[in-house]
Amino acid sequence: MINYNELSVPEATILQKELKEKVITAPYQGNIRLIAGADISFNKFSTTVYAGIVLLKFPELTPVGYSLVEKEVTFPYVPGFLAFREVPALLDAWQQLPQLPDVLVVDGHGIAHPRRMGIASHFGVMVNHPTVGSAKKKLFGYYEEPGNNRFDYTPLKDKQGNILGNVLRSKPNVKPVFVSPGHLMDVDGSRELITACVQRYRLPEPTRLAHNAVNQFRLGTLTAGYTPA
Repeated sequence: MINYNELSVPEATILQKELKEKVITAPYQGNIRLIAGADISFNKFSTTVYAGIVLLKFPELTPVGYSLVEKEVTFPYVPGFLAFREVPALLDAWQQLPQLPDVLVVDGHGIAHPRRMGIASHFGVMVNHPTVGSAKKKLFGYYEEPGNNRFDYTPLKDKQGNILGNVLRSKPNVKPVFVSPGHLMDVDGSRELITACVQRYRLPEPTRLAHNAVNQFRLGTLTAGYTPA
């Protein structure tokens, strides 16, 4: 087990490269009946991290329950290494779930990362479970702006032209979301899944509901632990 609080940034860089070799990008095999969304909230100057995972029926996207955790971390706030602050709390929230989802959608990046190891890939490898990254902003890569119609998309590529994910217009006249496979998912399947998870809002329901739950938890209106919906 990794002790994240004792890692230095150079050691974290080495670990990311080791974990990268374990990432599998392949089409999802099986039926998705239960999906989950994960989000993290913290102040970059604080050591307190709030993590939430929301379970939903799929394809109905009706909430089943949510797992919330507050955890102290000491790994520094460094862009490109945020998983080292976020994953420990997310692991605790994962362990509280009474049943595991078929796929976890993480608010963050998968392989669309300078070292192909965003939080969705990092967490997916750690728990050996299918994950997808759905992020609000680009971290890495190059793309052309997608059309303004709902579900228009363009590829997100690295300098060599390798496709890392897709830039998806989830709603007309709003900024796109950045979708990439985390682990045990592929580029097309990740985009198709996120498309199926979009309802009235810019963000897909799994991460939108996780974001809401974590914020309510941080404000004290929800409590730690697992709670059925």
